[in-house]
Amino acid sequence: MRLRDRVVILAFGFSLLFLTAIPSRAQVDTGSILGTVYDQSGAVIPGAKVTLTSEATGVSLTTTTSSEGVYKFSPVKIGSYRLDVSDPGFASASAKGVVVNIGADVVQNITLSAGNVTQSIEVSAQAPLLESQSAAVGQVVDTKTVNSLPLNGRNFTFLAQIAAGVNSPQADTRGNAASGAFSSNGLRAAQNNYLIDGIDNNSDTVDFLNGTNYVVLPPVDAVQEFKVETSNFSAEFGRSGAAVLNATIKSGTNEFHGAVWEFFRNDVLDAADFFENANQIKKGELRQNQFGATLGGPIVKNKVFFFMDYQGLRRVQGTVLTGTVPTTAERASNYTDFADLITAQSGTVTDALGRSFPLGTVFDPATTRAITAGQVDPSTGIVAPVTGFARNPFGSFGSASCPAGTMNFVALAAACQLNQIPAGRLDANAIALMNLYPNPTTSKVFNNFANSPKLTESSNSFDVRGDVNFSQQDQVFARFSWVDDPEFIPGIFGGVADGGGFQQGNQTAKSDQTAIGWTHTFSPVLINEFRAGFNYLKTTRSGPVANTFGIPAQFGIQDVPQTTLNGGLPAFAITGLSTLGSNAFLPSDEVTSTFQFTDDVTKIYGKHTFKFGFSLQHVKFSTLQPPWSHGEFDYNGTFTDIPTQNNSNTGRVNFLLIPTVANPSVGPTGVNYVGGSTNVELSNISLTDNGKNYYGLYLQDNLKVTNKLTLNLGLRWDFFGLVYEHHSAQANFVPFGPPNDSPMYIIPPGNPNTSQLSPSFRSLLQRDGIELATVGIYGRGLGNSQYTNFAPRLGFAYQMNPKLVVRGGWGMFYNGFENRGFSPNIGENYPFQFNFNFF
Repeated sequence: MRLRDRVVILAFGFSLLFLTAIPSRAQVDTGSILGTVYDQSGAVIPGAKVTLTSEATGVSLTTTTSSEGVYKFSPVKIGSYRLDVSDPGFASASAKGVVVNIGADVVQNITLSAGNVTQSIEVSAQAPLLESQSAAVGQVVDTKTVNSLPLNGRNFTFLAQIAAGVNSPQADTRGNAASGAFSSNGLRAAQNNYLIDGIDNNSDTVDFLNGTNYVVLPPVDAVQEFKVETSNFSAEFGRSGAAVLNATIKSGTNEFHGAVWEFFRNDVLDAADFFENANQIKKGELRQNQFGATLGGPIVKNKVFFFMDYQGLRRVQGTVLTGTVPTTAERASNYTDFADLITAQSGTVTDALGRSFPLGTVFDPATTRAITAGQVDPSTGIVAPVTGFARNPFGSFGSASCPAGTMNFVALAAACQLNQIPAGRLDANAIALMNLYPNPTTSKVFNNFANSPKLTESSNSFDVRGDVNFSQQDQVFARFSWVDDPEFIPGIFGGVADGGGFQQGNQTAKSDQTAIGWTHTFSPVLINEFRAGFNYLKTTRSGPVANTFGIPAQFGIQDVPQTTLNGGLPAFAITGLSTLGSNAFLPSDEVTSTFQFTDDVTKIYGKHTFKFGFSLQHVKFSTLQPPWSHGEFDYNGTFTDIPTQNNSNTGRVNFLLIPTVANPSVGPTGVNYVGGSTNVELSNISLTDNGKNYYGLYLQDNLKVTNKLTLNLGLRWDFFGLVYEHHSAQANFVPFGPPNDSPMYIIPPGNPNTSQLSPSFRSLLQRDGIELATVGIYGRGLGNSQYTNFAPRLGFAYQMNPKLVVRGGWGMFYNGFENRGFSPNIGENYPFQFNFNFF
């Protein structure tokens, strides 16, 4: 969906604020206020009038106490409130500053004194020290904590780690730990559930390409508060088997509030790190500025409010990278002298003929020949002790100073001129590619290059929220959040040489979220909340010259597809040198979007607070991430080392040599055309446009058995639909199943690729007794979804005294959203995605 279309949708949503009162404030970003009204003797007062008024917006709601003197307001938006209680024959009483946090059940008991109803007694409420109404374990992080704790990068999700049972996750290749990912009670970070204003904020890209588990990240100045629930949470929360991080964006009030900030970091204030000092390179540049502003207030007092924020980040950061490039001596000899491979290494190697060589010796692949135990090797005159293969070293082998029958070449390394390569044996294209490597920065042979290329980032984000109080019965909000965070993450060489890994290169990350909601109060004891949301995240990553075409042909490399984002060199993995060219699994272009609709009903009935509702989600995620669309060519030195050994770091010579016919001196057992790449990996370019549906239903009963004991009883049902491809581009192997109880290779009916199956594949299926089927019995995802995900939740909270609450619980939780892309992804099966490995 284009940005223009989403803006139109947002504008329509805001128009609904003033025209219809549809949408809502999510129940999951609210709490409740409850308590008992007593007289001075301690007797309960039934029928007392209790009015709850927001101190920020002036919105009020009125109820009466039950026959047991109990009142309850639920759900209540987080914030500060005033309670006013009155009853004939008693002086009225007020409690100010009753603070409600996310998911909190605030107990505020009121005592009325005998007197004239016109008299009023005012008290200041005190925040409860303990949560006494819920078995859920978690922690609320409020505005003061968010703004006062040290927070590198101003990412509020890091503060989830101050909750009990939460820790930083295991490091991963996407860098999620650096963006605030966390592990709760030992569960994987990908199993957490992120919510903002009750709207799903989970990244559904296949592999968290942009390094975050969430879609949008508001600045800390825009976060009212958030709560991390780690266990025993109610049936209202589904989808997740780990923690729930539930944040809410600030809304406007009857007073204008705003903030302006800038934070900066600079290399002048930092010391050089170890690698910079050790390699004697200049300290990496660092220029980081993080700035922004917030503003919120009334449009119509007590009725219409707004809040908005903007944050920008500008970062230039030198990144110390080290690697290995051809030495100065190798480049000066035009890659004919590799004596430094011997001088830089210690140790010896022994071949099948029993000859000893210094480690690093380069062997001539044209001298590869078979030897037989007990027979004379014609090249050396040595009787072979074993059957196998042998090669001779490059140099003056067989000359007077280097006899062919020598058994110990270690002492004769200089005399034999080992590792001197004839210029006529080298490939001109390989030399040109080798010259793409930069010059070494030290005199060492290995780990001889270090630099500090600049990572650049220019991020912009904003949030806009509007709240409307139509009446005591209807409140509406709408919010739009937008983030654009492009980065260049440099590889070790940059440019055509590149050398970057999968996590490096040009990266884009554009995301937005739309949330709308409507809370309707039928009565103080019956409230409905509806909310809808839409997430969108597009992330790409590619090499530094991904849109420069024709580069492979300049070096004689044929048939690399030159399409959008697929420019640049193939990857050349050369043992003993850093990788040259672009990494595998690039380019990567991933788009995810989630439509969500939820509805929650709260019914207070006597000692029961019932909540029931549903959630619907359609998740769409498209992935373009071919494994080897550039091709990858590996040169591990197999053909320039002792046969069956590969430990001398001679890959660079393996890369340079032209395979040729066997040298006549090795006799009739010589092997022709030994050399070239030891492994070639290729793939086509395939896009999977996947989707899946999620449905959840729940019923929760919070039963206040006594003033001290509360039971939390719930049941949830989760349905995780199988991943399907929107264009039926999937295939699945079923070893045994209906309709014929026989092995089948299934492709959806009507898919055009069925006619493109290769004859060899069809004959292979037939030979193995596997039916090629296009039956629809397995549904869109070519499998059977699970319909029995019932998740009971049981919990209790018992307040033994004001300073001690005992809580416990048991529950079942289902998590069907992890590994939602390439692993597993049957859209990657033949004939849609296919890979080749040639060894």
